[in-house]
Amino acid sequence: MLDLSTVRTDLAEHYDLAPSLELAEATKDIYARMDRVVTPADWAVYAPYVVAINELKKKRGAVILAHNYMTPDIYHGVADFVGDSLQLAIKATEVEDDVIVQCGVHFMAETSKILNPRKTVLMPDMEAGCSLASSITAEGVEQMRAKYPGAPVVTYVNTTAEVKAASDICCTSSNAAQIVAAQDSDTVIMTPDKYLAQNVAKQVPGKKIVWWDGSCIVHEQYTAQDLKEFREWNPGTRIIAHPECPPDVVAEADYSGSTSGIISYVENEKPEKAMLVTECSMASNISDALPEVDFIGPCNMCPFMKKITLEKVLYSLHTMTTPVEVDAAVADKARLAVQRMIDLSKQLGI
Repeated sequence: MLDLSTVRTDLAEHYDLAPSLELAEATKDIYARMDRVVTPADWAVYAPYVVAINELKKKRGAVILAHNYMTPDIYHGVADFVGDSLQLAIKATEVEDDVIVQCGVHFMAETSKILNPRKTVLMPDMEAGCSLASSITAEGVEQMRAKYPGAPVVTYVNTTAEVKAASDICCTSSNAAQIVAAQDSDTVIMTPDKYLAQNVAKQVPGKKIVWWDGSCIVHEQYTAQDLKEFREWNPGTRIIAHPECPPDVVAEADYSGSTSGIISYVENEKPEKAMLVTECSMASNISDALPEVDFIGPCNMCPFMKKITLEKVLYSLHTMTTPVEVDAAVADKARLAVQRMIDLSKQLGI
């Protein structure tokens, strides 16, 4: 566990991180990407960290990969590449920098390390986990194989390296249906998200999909009744749900897709009002680029994603901690499952 008092003492000895109106003004071009959701006072607090991180990553030869659920100050302020799990996995194979800082959760950093065994992959907070990743083990995968012999295992990237290594191929929410449809088997095992599996089953009726009993603590909280009541209260709102939501929630939505799919949908459709049925930062990160869209309605916060902060990113680069390591034998097997996903996705044009 990070000792924040130690972190702050160490950083204070090397950087002037006091709120600064001068730096806020000097970085107003960056602030313009998020001024709809970040106050000027908050930006004066963030600006010194953003400047320090952007300078330090050049010295370290580092690149920052940030998931769509990061807060706007990270997403717009310091990230070099942003995206969903598939986009970040692909980008991790393309970066030339020696150091990757993963702004997301632990399984994402593991995936980057699996794909880049010779690079240094830093995780700003090792406690940034995932309810899905912790819901299944490699032993759980073997239990499913024993129950459905011969069925291929399609594993969500929201899993540990050990689980990926025990699987045949990985998927993300943006390519799950296509990956499942491409399997040469009538029965397909999906782990660990039961709701993603059930939603995919409706898209791929020709397959018998069986699943592990896992779910996301963010998306499982939404209910179809919530959406119905919100639609009645605020008619005309376009409701857009992530496929980790329960099937009845997805059925009540106007559109369902991965985080990148949600962004593309809103950019293309530009609805007057939109409710994003997913993690809270999604709307914040795209709202400035879409001033004509009024993002309204409730959202749920991911406590794991929010463990990653500018302060921790700066400390990670400053001290080059904490490097993510994956056992070589496990990484080799996991790499096959991840690379199969990437190769098949490119082949299918996803």
